[in-house]
Amino acid sequence: MQEAHIDGRSQQTTSGGVMTIAARHDHARPGVRRLFVAAAMCLATLALLGQAQAQNEVPLIDVEFYRINAEIDPLGRSVEALAEVRFIPKEPTNLVVFSFNNGLNVNGVQTSEGVDIPVDRIQQANQIRLSFPGHLPVDQPVTVTFQYEGQLTGTENSPVQGVSLASIDPGRSYLLYPAFWFPVNGYAADRFSAEMNITAPTGYTIIASGIGTSSEADGKIQHSFTFSQPSFPGSIAVVQQEAVQVESEGINTLMYFKTASSDVAQAYGAAIGKMMGFYTKRFGPPYATTLTVVETGDSAPNGYTAPGILFLSPAGIGDEVNRLLLGTEVAHQWWRTVVSPGNRNHSWLDLGLAKYSAMMEIEENEGETEFTDFLHDTQIEALTYDEIPVLQAGRLADFSPELYSLAGSKGAMILNMLRFTIGDEAFFATLKQFAEKHAWSSAVTTDFSDVAGAVSGKSLQAFFVQWMDNIGTPEFTQEYTIYRLGDGKGFRVMGKITQDMDTFSMPVEVEVQTEGEPEYERIAVQGRSSDYVIDTFGKPRRVILDPKSRILRYDEDIHVQVAIRKGEQLFQFGYYNEALDTYQKALDINRYSSLAHYRIGEVFFAQNNIQSAANQFRESLNGDQEPAWTEVWAHIMLGQIFDISDQRDRAVNEYQLALRTRDNTQGALDAARKYLEEPYRRPRREERIY
Repeated sequence: MQEAHIDGRSQQTTSGGVMTIAARHDHARPGVRRLFVAAAMCLATLALLGQAQAQNEVPLIDVEFYRINAEIDPLGRSVEALAEVRFIPKEPTNLVVFSFNNGLNVNGVQTSEGVDIPVDRIQQANQIRLSFPGHLPVDQPVTVTFQYEGQLTGTENSPVQGVSLASIDPGRSYLLYPAFWFPVNGYAADRFSAEMNITAPTGYTIIASGIGTSSEADGKIQHSFTFSQPSFPGSIAVVQQEAVQVESEGINTLMYFKTASSDVAQAYGAAIGKMMGFYTKRFGPPYATTLTVVETGDSAPNGYTAPGILFLSPAGIGDEVNRLLLGTEVAHQWWRTVVSPGNRNHSWLDLGLAKYSAMMEIEENEGETEFTDFLHDTQIEALTYDEIPVLQAGRLADFSPELYSLAGSKGAMILNMLRFTIGDEAFFATLKQFAEKHAWSSAVTTDFSDVAGAVSGKSLQAFFVQWMDNIGTPEFTQEYTIYRLGDGKGFRVMGKITQDMDTFSMPVEVEVQTEGEPEYERIAVQGRSSDYVIDTFGKPRRVILDPKSRILRYDEDIHVQVAIRKGEQLFQFGYYNEALDTYQKALDINRYSSLAHYRIGEVFFAQNNIQSAANQFRESLNGDQEPAWTEVWAHIMLGQIFDISDQRDRAVNEYQLALRTRDNTQGALDAARKYLEEPYRRPRREERIY
């Protein structure tokens, strides 16, 4: 007996689609709490790209040390500062360029000898240029002092459009290193040590990286911090609230949450303890065993990390621990603080390593199922931007969705594929040795690949060329035939895996689902076609390629999910027609996609086209029900449509149908109960959130 099969579709379901869309209404809809706020604001900004390109055009300097004396005035939302900068010229030049916040005014720059240095402003690139009277001697230290002041109110004058990287406020202030609130050279690459003396009114607490002391006089408090290792210690916070102190797994965490409850702070502190313990085991000791967590503002990135400090936005914190976001930021205590990319083209050594570290921690403490779900979602996210290779990430703006997709998600997928290729033991040893070898310094991709090759004893040149230097992603299909073997010897599957890249070479896992336990086989796939033979005892029912999403690849289902994810991003930015076009591409592949119909319904609802929206939510209910949460939320959305159409009986019926699903994804059941008690009323247009 034989059965022939041709299978070109993935059997994975959309596990993460619920976590990808921002709220458009007044209740917590799927995905409200898990987005990077910056991703909703940065699509058009290339400010840091211009800054990076401009810095590549001027002679290189190496900043070694800062001594910053700054006074923060929360009521006036201002800062006054003196920043002493010691740097080493690496080329003969009389021009030196620093990144600097456009909201700050430079009152003067002097050398250590008291010579005034002319300053030119390069507004469009968030830069200032110093013109020295003669060429600076190469490799000889130069010290200059900047005197400056100004207001930092959030998104205004931010180096990244629409993203609050520095905000001085009576209730809470934060000034992050990427805000360029002091003169910065070689953003995210040029490591430095620092001494910071920060003054604020009495009653405030000042937070910064390093060993600190404090003193009070004349109604003011001054905190002094020393950070002696070369890293990125230039982020501070000024707060009034008392800290919630949490001790967990030997880690002491101070939580300065402004809006989140004490219970949420306790949960975050407990999670941080587990994460720090796991990372220490995997990567070696951290910079410090005490962490401070500071809540920022609504327009800030969901997360940012400085040595010893995590900055989390209210949306990033949410109502429960966001393990992926929190784990990523904690991992930056290693993959940024201790080891950082040599330049922004190697940003995957920061964003990708940190994200994959968080996923490994989830695997360790939450289980393989949770890990696989996050891995699949990361695979989809990685494919939403594939226009340039990973090693050209420096062309993308910081905090942009494109950078997170390329360096973060694709970087994480590359690490997962490397782990599958060389095995867990060699992979974990690679991470630890890489962190130890390059501690308190920068590194590039070849540094990482050299360690991986030495530890595993394998030639990994082809692997890194394939995934780092190229943009191609294979598209897999397979065909197979099942034979019954005689004399009770079981069954044989003879198959062929095909894909569209001549140079592709990697092991690919195959799952044979049988009447008993599934069986797994690793197939060496090289070139466009590879044959395999698998013998099983139980009768095979189905053969699945890459069942655990180990390989970054396309198939029909993944094309659908990627198209939907791109549409979600367009919807966030308010590009409704473009989002509809992208969702339609998903339906062209799978007309029964419940998620695509649901997202189209959201667009029509946002446009007040409620009849078309209702039609799409009905189509979603009649579709493939993937992911499962589309059912409960489609009923709720239909209920809202009937409520605003004054059809209360029909609305109540939809809310009751929602309750029957027993699916409380993103508080769906809570929303249904709320609208059963009181009809949904759409906010006035001027109050609506888009």
